[in-house]
Amino acid sequence: MSFNIISIFLVAVALAMDAFSVSMTKGFTQKDLKNSQILYYGLFFGGFQALMPILGYFCGNVIASIVEALASIIGFILLLLIGFNMIRESLSSDDDEISDEFSFREVTLLAIATSIDAFAVGITIALLKDPILISSAIIGIVAFAFSIAGIFIGRKIGDYVGDKFQILGGVILILIGFKILLGF
Repeated sequence: MSFNIISIFLVAVALAMDAFSVSMTKGFTQKDLKNSQILYYGLFFGGFQALMPILGYFCGNVIASIVEALASIIGFILLLLIGFNMIRESLSSDDDEISDEFSFREVTLLAIATSIDAFAVGITIALLKDPILISSAIIGIVAFAFSIAGIFIGRKIGDYVGDKFQILGGVILILIGFKILLGF
């Protein structure tokens, strides 16, 4: 058994980086998030980050090559669409009324887009015969914490920069999509 708690924690941090970046973007574009909505971001991002390795673990090598080829494309498309939508809304809104409201649909799409790579990690965990539940729990908890932290950091940054930061948020999501597509 090759399980190493430090290794899985480092993998969890690496997987959480996209969720952190997206959460930070939402923190500076969604000024009026309630604590319950912030919790939803953490739960959705952490939950999908925890669920995807389990799915990958049980699907194993059978669909590994298919998912591996499509995962980056799916993540890219989702983030590209959401990013362009943020930019479009920002440019079409009045200066006084930029609205990027909380949406369960968007949170779900963002959570899926940022956690697809965790599916491949689950396949790797299966091949190494590491304990999936412990690994998945660590991955989910780290993503939850990073998502919540990202929102609060994004709020602070957004306070200094102002409302047009929604355009930058959309650009960041698009760049994260390209990062996923190109495998960086």
